[in-house]
Amino acid sequence: MSIDEQKQSLRKTIRALKKQLSEEERLKKSKKIWTQFEQLPEFQQAQTVMLYWSMQDEVDTHNFVVRWANQKRIILPSVDGDMLVLKEFTGLQDLKAGERFGILEPSGKTFEHEADIDLIVVPGVAFDHHNNRMGRGKAYYDKTLKNSTAYKVGICFNFQFLDSIPTDQYDVKMDAVIHD
Repeated sequence: MSIDEQKQSLRKTIRALKKQLSEEERLKKSKKIWTQFEQLPEFQQAQTVMLYWSMQDEVDTHNFVVRWANQKRIILPSVDGDMLVLKEFTGLQDLKAGERFGILEPSGKTFEHEADIDLIVVPGVAFDHHNNRMGRGKAYYDKTLKNSTAYKVGICFNFQFLDSIPTDQYDVKMDAVIHD
């Protein structure tokens, strides 16, 4: 089986496991993840943090983004073609549904100072003990992360954290992975 076939198979397995997670469980597990995340020295020292606005099947980020927006500069990605464009979160009132996936995105101007980002929180389908990450297969994050010097933290539920996952030369490693 090729690496691409292994990845597709794993994505299918994780998707099925996510569907078994109730909304109450998802929020409870998300809260545990954020409690751990807030203890990281890298987060405590960070001034500019790139997060993401979560989809229904991901670790919930909504409350976390809003809670920290008054204390840190929060950057969120928006999808433009096959790339992520970074924008500053300026409040719920400035979010709009993205054209590609309907995920809420900031509607403001592009954040041009990527070197100012101290820490990036990265979603993924699966992570492993070697800090490898497997995304949804579009390489949006890998393209953005490949040249970044920011500290990269993957977040996921326990069932997404595996001993080993299939990877290729385009996959960007995390500096840390946090799970519930």
